[in-house]
Amino acid sequence: MAGPSWDRYGEYLGLEKILTAQTPWSGTPGKADFAHEEMLFIVFHQTYELWFKQTLFELDDILARFSRPVLDDRDIQPIVARMGRITEILKILERQIDILETMTPQDFIDFRDSLKTASGFQSLQFRLIETRLGLKREDRMQFNHGSYDRDYADASRKAIHAAEEGPNLHDLIDSWLARTPFIADGDYTFWESYRAAVHVMLDEKEKTARQALDGDALGRELEAITRGRQKFENIFDTKDRVWRLSPRALQAALFITIYRTEPMLQGPATLLNLVMDIDSLLARWRYRHALMVQRMMGLSAGTGGSSGYSYLMQTLEKHRIFTDLFSLSTYLIPASARPPLPDSLSAKMGYRSGTGR
Repeated sequence: MAGPSWDRYGEYLGLEKILTAQTPWSGTPGKADFAHEEMLFIVFHQTYELWFKQTLFELDDILARFSRPVLDDRDIQPIVARMGRITEILKILERQIDILETMTPQDFIDFRDSLKTASGFQSLQFRLIETRLGLKREDRMQFNHGSYDRDYADASRKAIHAAEEGPNLHDLIDSWLARTPFIADGDYTFWESYRAAVHVMLDEKEKTARQALDGDALGRELEAITRGRQKFENIFDTKDRVWRLSPRALQAALFITIYRTEPMLQGPATLLNLVMDIDSLLARWRYRHALMVQRMMGLSAGTGGSSGYSYLMQTLEKHRIFTDLFSLSTYLIPASARPPLPDSLSAKMGYRSGTGR
């Protein structure tokens, strides 16, 4: 009877394919034209693509769960787990830059011409990640005065267009938030309760200012309070909206943020925090990547025809997706001013089975 095959490990992982996929274009190792650092450059980007593949795998499962007409409460835990894994992958992507930066700018120049028009900008998987997260075509920066996917092969363009037509995390979260039942319950309406509390808080601030201040100091404080009123009115405005989230989804997100300690809201609050973690970690990675490009290339144009550092720095802000969730912090009020939930509603958001209450 044949013994165990010690090649099974390599067979299972496909190591023959993976470990023979590094072919420097600068030349053959040991030859005069070979640039030693090109091997690091290839392995670095291949590793990126493997992590991108895993990220897409996690995102596809998240989107499938969110795409159901009603999100099963039991799906929250796996969704949170998948999102947590994506955040850890994004942290790894940023830390990997430390390894690439052991290569000096001169090392890079020695093989840069061998890359020809190859560029990280052409990563199809990264574009699919952005699209699945919710980055819209109309919100993307133009590339060389044209569409960002203009120079992709036909098959890649079709994959991008299919992703654009399919579900994305931003829109699915918007729909999920809009279905939140607790923001209106019987005679209670969160929006009206919150708005009344905001006005009471600002009225109290104005009263205190008039009692404690006078002259220019009072004038400045009253101006600040007026700006505060205008700021809060912006979130109530349903006509000239500057928000990407729908009005009801925005209300629900603020409700979850304010009352996040309620048992039924702890899972949704964790989910929203993870969404913001993903957005901020992507921004951190973009920033770190842009600095690396500047370090390696200075003001030179990027491979593939991009403007290099300048282009990357502009995407840092323009390609953010979940900025509405970050902006909600503007509208938080002190716990002392927070309107209490009606007892009947609070009871619905607790876990009291078996307590006799």
